[in-house]
Amino acid sequence: MALKLYVDRMSQPSRAILIFCKKNGIEFEEVKIDLAKGQHRTPDFAEVNPMKQVPAIVHGDFTLFESHAILIYLASAFPEVADHWYPADVRQRAKIHSVLDWHHSNLRRGSVGYIFNTIIALAFGLPLNPNAAAEGEKLLSASLATIESFWLEDGPFLLGNSQPSIADLALVCEVMQIEVADENDRERILGPHKRILKWIEDVKNATAPHFDDIHVIMSPTKERLKELKARVNKL
Repeated sequence: MALKLYVDRMSQPSRAILIFCKKNGIEFEEVKIDLAKGQHRTPDFAEVNPMKQVPAIVHGDFTLFESHAILIYLASAFPEVADHWYPADVRQRAKIHSVLDWHHSNLRRGSVGYIFNTIIALAFGLPLNPNAAAEGEKLLSASLATIESFWLEDGPFLLGNSQPSIADLALVCEVMQIEVADENDRERILGPHKRILKWIEDVKNATAPHFDDIHVIMSPTKERLKELKARVNKL
């Protein structure tokens, strides 16, 4: 069955799914949905995902959205995927689910709240919201501290594992969104978290060269957003 991935590489969960498929040799067609151009709000895309968000997939006659569900499905549907990504053991799977559930309520809320309201809102023609950005940064920083003190445990990867799971990929791609922030802001938020920085490198190395290939979009996007912010500040 043909697999189509409906994604925007500036979307954190889209990147996680792309890296996962490339690392595991899963063949797919990448269908770009440009969020900045509003392509996620078109009637055609609404037929794929009525929630009008990326990522979404179509696998033969099966359609699915929500990134965590997609990662679980792909890890289960393709036998070539190594067991460490989503272990067969039900208790290990349950622990991965607990990380993914925590992610959406904590790290993702903080990341999106901070990044969107400090820079990305401008790409959508929306004003920045310093109060929302401050609240987002507070939750983001608390989430990074929790990853270091709890989820990383004693191993290089989440839950103390010696190899990455789908949870590592989902959460690291979330943290990587901070790369579009101002350098001083990035250093203030990420700099104190040495274990987070090491974890990012470990996931990057475990998924090389695909991690860097998919994240190459971050640098030019950061420059475009910086220029946009400078123009807005002059108005």
